[in-house]
Amino acid sequence: MPWMTNRLQLDRFLPYRLSITSNLVSDRIARAYESMFGLSIPEWRLVAVIAEWDAINQAEIGERTRMDKVTVSRAAIALVDRGLLARAPNATDKRSHLLSLTASGRELYALVAPKALELERRIFASFAPAELEGFMALLRRIDAAVLETE
Repeated sequence: MPWMTNRLQLDRFLPYRLSITSNLVSDRIARAYESMFGLSIPEWRLVAVIAEWDAINQAEIGERTRMDKVTVSRAAIALVDRGLLARAPNATDKRSHLLSLTASGRELYALVAPKALELERRIFASFAPAELEGFMALLRRIDAAVLETE
């Protein structure tokens, strides 16, 4: 079949493998967050990012997490409705609001963060620290290479 000379083998196609692996890890973590805390992955990402920055707008959250505007907005609305996030006017940009954790949001973060770290330890327990450091360095290089091609 001449049309198959440049045949793509998905299992050897790196973007596909990254996606599959990412989905496996995310699905495992999502089940844990949902069952323990009633949080979706986007909601947890918002809580985690906001905990690092105190107050941040939705556009910045999207940039840091690579989540689209709609996903960030829905997660923010759900967390505000649950009393975990507060919205405040943004003095530097009147078109946006700053999101911050409420006292309940900070308490939730204090419960979830150690569980997240423990789950990470369990998933990657069979890897040596040097392997994980090298893997993290490769991921950062991939990120940079992708951003350079935009």
